Amino acid sequence: MSQRSVPEFAKMTATEIARYRLINQQIAARRCKEPVEVVSSLGAMQAQDYLGTLWAIGLRLPAPTERDVERAIADRKIIRTWPLRGTLHFVAAADVHWLLELLGPRIISTANLRFEQYGLDSAALSRIRKVLVKALQGTQLTRVELYAVLERAKISVEGQRGYHILWRMGVDRTICFGARRGKQPTFTLLEEWVQAVRTLDQEAALAELAWRYFNSHGPATLRDFAWWSGLKMSDAKAGLAMVSSRLESLAVSDKIYWMNPETPSPESTASIAYLLPGFDEYLLGYRDRSAALDPAIVQKIQPGSNGIFSSTIVIDGKVVGTWKRELTKKAVTVSTNLFRAPSKREARALEEAIGWYCEYLGTTRGLKPSVRVRSSENG
Repeated sequence: MSQRSVPEFAKMTATEIARYRLINQQIAARRCKEPVEVVSSLGAMQAQDYLGTLWAIGLRLPAPTERDVERAIADRKIIRTWPLRGTLHFVAAADVHWLLELLGPRIISTANLRFEQYGLDSAALSRIRKVLVKALQGTQLTRVELYAVLERAKISVEGQRGYHILWRMGVDRTICFGARRGKQPTFTLLEEWVQAVRTLDQEAALAELAWRYFNSHGPATLRDFAWWSGLKMSDAKAGLAMVSSRLESLAVSDKIYWMNPETPSPESTASIAYLLPGFDEYLLGYRDRSAALDPAIVQKIQPGSNGIFSSTIVIDGKVVGTWKRELTKKAVTVSTNLFRAPSKREARALEEAIGWYCEYLGTTRGLKPSVRVRSSENG
């Protein structure tokens, strides 16, 4: 990768922004060797699709296997909880406390009306916390088991009340997700699961979060950062101001983008393909996703605008289709839906990307990687 020349910035296009993001997000340039390094470098990775996010971490490693990523979770190096926008994310264990301390109060304040609707006032929450702490000491329990504990204590989990209880206990640093038991997620006490606590005052935390974001997601705007983090705009501005001397700003059309000035210039990526999971940071890490996602095809990625994102095929930084996997006892099958006809080089690159994903899965499940592609063009 070559060094940039200053004139490049004045004429940067959406495609070039996307290419730089592929590098900084470590999709096109895999600098980390361990799963926790990937999560730490990105600051946080959206994780409501558990298996999809394992792959989001894996695709940023040079020789990934699903087992390696999940072992990092079981070894308590990566924590799954609700630190940004009240949405499930993976974060590095070293970061979980200061992130929740910084972002948790705002998350909770925006949900106060919901808590009132479910009868979760301070007295109720205090009682719930005591019940959960007692039940989880030295152990991990599934959601069903935790709900049973609450019901025995005459605490209703009817409807969405149970979820909101667990969510609130996660945001206020009482519980977090533990290791899976079979296919079931478990919950555990955060103070037992993460014993080494790193603390930062608010100013240092804002600066750290801003640096992590723009270093890993740049080129990105202040608006992108505020949306991703869930910070008030004033706090997002303060965070950016504290690290702006370490960043480079560039004006593209009427927007100001920020990025690490040491980012190498991307070589041509026209024939390189990537399989991304549905909630990958490459799309979900920005308020404005138009650099990678043509607004005309948003409905194909997020049908019904219901918050569910399909897994995407990316070529030259652009979303060009979707994909799905099917697992049998002996093989992994990937089916694709391309929005345009690929060139021969792109088709070969896509098969290589599929083969790499099959290796990531197959070596951990005793499966023989099998690439059987069903493509349907959907202009």
